[in-house]
Amino acid sequence: MRYIFNFPDIGEGLEEGTILEWYVTKGQAVSTGDSLVKMETDKVVADIPSPRTGIVAARFGEVGDVIKVGSPLVEIEIEGVFAEEAQAEAKRGFDPEPEEKAETVVGTMEVASRNAFLPASSEGTTEQSPVTEKPRRKALSTPVARAMARDLGIDINEVCGTGPSGRVTKADVENHKSVRKPSSLRVSEQEDDEVTYEPLTQIRKAIARNMIQSKHNAAHMSLFEEVEISDLVRVREKYKGKFAERGVKLTYLAFIVKAVVNALKQHRQLNSQIDLENDRMIFNNRYNIALAVDTPAGLVVPVVRDADRLSIFEIAQRIDEISEKARKRDLTLEDMKGGTFTITNYGSIGGIFATPVINYPQAAILGVGRILKTPVVKDDAIVVGRVMALSLSVDHRIVDGGEVTRFINKVMEYLADPVALLME
Repeated sequence: MRYIFNFPDIGEGLEEGTILEWYVTKGQAVSTGDSLVKMETDKVVADIPSPRTGIVAARFGEVGDVIKVGSPLVEIEIEGVFAEEAQAEAKRGFDPEPEEKAETVVGTMEVASRNAFLPASSEGTTEQSPVTEKPRRKALSTPVARAMARDLGIDINEVCGTGPSGRVTKADVENHKSVRKPSSLRVSEQEDDEVTYEPLTQIRKAIARNMIQSKHNAAHMSLFEEVEISDLVRVREKYKGKFAERGVKLTYLAFIVKAVVNALKQHRQLNSQIDLENDRMIFNNRYNIALAVDTPAGLVVPVVRDADRLSIFEIAQRIDEISEKARKRDLTLEDMKGGTFTITNYGSIGGIFATPVINYPQAAILGVGRILKTPVVKDDAIVVGRVMALSLSVDHRIVDGGEVTRFINKVMEYLADPVALLME
């Protein structure tokens, strides 16, 4: 019997995902737990495992297609006890409503219920319309075509079938969609070949949505500072070789994370969020530092969890791990959730100052600019110093200007004394 596996909610309330890669083909045998497809959501890239053992009868979608949560993903031909149950279900009729939930490796996976087994087809029968209308014949169609039409909001009975005996195929639905409502992409390409159109990725959609949410809900205020870090430069140069011998790259970011955590312990407003619905503040007792990572696919924000419990070496090690996973698009939901404060290091690619957008509902985000050789005054003499630019954006509903200044001063104080950070 045929089993329809729907695209599951793999956590964090996602609504859709994009097919990046199919691991299976039609006719291929799969076992429970085998990876079926790689999906990109607005948070992570995840492999979706098979919930059943059987033969792949159909794939619903091609690489690049956007699949809604709850929509058909794979059709599996199965045997044994499930087939017997399916026969009983078919006799009782098909009910696509409530689906069971089961825990999986990543988040919560929604498993198709036994009602997802396809019942005996009623295709080709006559559907009685209201008295004022003439009876119309139900269209013959493949399961893939019917599911696609449902997802696109197309009446399958309006589609002209080109398959055997007039059966509606997937290609017929796609052609009907293009005829019914030509995309703006095709029209624009016909009118103007001087521009190139590309569909939005899931990550780009998430970035756009989150930025608007932040700007709409938070009262942004920004503060800019410069800190002289010649001592930090020397300390890093002294120890980066020893870190490298242990397989870890020592960057300035590890020191910055440690300095921020120490400052947050003394200024807890910046490690909090506001709950207006319940008229309260929520102060985080954990220090989970989110790091904005630039990838070819877009900006992702993995988290260094419990950074207050980590040494500089352990922080640097964790930064290496999540950066590598981000580049390979292997981040999990666990890597992404729980951040209480965010750092964005645009200085690594040349920026100096910026006005970072708060990672809502967090209270603040610190932007780190590039390090410049700049004349500075030391002991009444002008010398060449190393100056790091800092940009701090806060939710002014949560943090007052005085507290913002005290916090950034404390961060600068720690960065100016890097040896103390190494000793922790």
